Amino acid sequence: MKRSHTGNVRLHDSISEEGFHYLVFDLVTGGELFEDIVAREYYSEADASHCIHQILESVNHIHQHDIVHRDLKPENLLLASKCKGAAVKLADFGLAIEVQGEQQAWFGFAGTPGYLSPEVLRKDPYGKPVDIWACGVILYILLVGYPPFWDEDQHKLYQQIKAGAYDFPSPEWDTVTPEAKNLINQMLTINPAKRITADQALKHPWVCQRSTVASMMHRQETVECLRKFNARRKLKGAILTTMLVSRNFSGNTLTKMMRILFGGAAAAEFCNVPRLLQGWLHLLTSLPPAPPLPQLGRLGHAARTPPCAAAAGSCASRWGMLAADWPPWLCGSSVHSETVSPQLAGRAPPPPRLPRAPPAWPGKEAVAWDVELGSRRFSSRSHPPESLACL
Repeated sequence: MKRSHTGNVRLHDSISEEGFHYLVFDLVTGGELFEDIVAREYYSEADASHCIHQILESVNHIHQHDIVHRDLKPENLLLASKCKGAAVKLADFGLAIEVQGEQQAWFGFAGTPGYLSPEVLRKDPYGKPVDIWACGVILYILLVGYPPFWDEDQHKLYQQIKAGAYDFPSPEWDTVTPEAKNLINQMLTINPAKRITADQALKHPWVCQRSTVASMMHRQETVECLRKFNARRKLKGAILTTMLVSRNFSGNTLTKMMRILFGGAAAAEFCNVPRLLQGWLHLLTSLPPAPPLPQLGRLGHAARTPPCAAAAGSCASRWGMLAADWPPWLCGSSVHSETVSPQLAGRAPPPPRLPRAPPAWPGKEAVAWDVELGSRRFSSRSHPPESLACL
């Protein structure tokens, strides 16, 4: 993101070297916002208001420049430093698009399932309001520590979102002010034309007058729920990533792991994963080792994009991958589907000839995985898959 704003992780430069592409961003050392919250000794509704205020300022800035992020979620909310009160920065503009003012159009299926807006799920034209919907989901989590929409069955999850089927259950919501609930309702409005804008949300009393409107009471239950929410999504991502990188697992092993980590529905659906997705996983696990990063000094950090990774993304897009094709246990990951070839428009591509189940890679040594959750550490050496059932 090259638009200069303190609330956005800025792209400074790009470097091409030996067939690899490097992107140089701001050095952001504070980690994720949600991880910082659970480490605090005190967290109140007013703190949640301050967080969403900074997020909305960043969103309002990109919207003023006709940019839609399309993938707002906790993983993309970072802190500039480890210092107390560090600024919240919006990161990962990989799915961002440029729009024409308030005009809406169909830009493809993109985003993370739990944060997708109803219009995207209906495949209607969309625009800036999709970011506000995601902000509403984030605000809901900031206040109680769990999302407004959730189901292990992804189809049911999407039905909830399209119907706007959320509520404010007792007792956790009893101590939240009516003004906070009012802002959430305006953000999670099904009709995008009636949904509040980022500029309007910044003028909402709960945001701009938080010292007098928002509650200052410590929300211990929210912190506890948020800690569990963080642990679950972190563990999913860490284990799935390691299993893919290890390149040494059988279909039965992965199915068993899915059942233990994410429930029987996930394992059952994994057995019927579309060949398209399996082909994408095969491409992902076939990436060659990357060369050392170039010397970049202390300006920032670099993100590496191998050509074969770009090819994998292009291949997935060419096959018409949709979020609905992804099993529930991948719900924490962004999905993106756009037609990249005009020749393919209007006709269904032939299914790729790929194996029904992910193959094992003989001769490859498994990569040991190691996950730290608070004071507890789990690893492939000390904790076999069966021992993770308690998490």
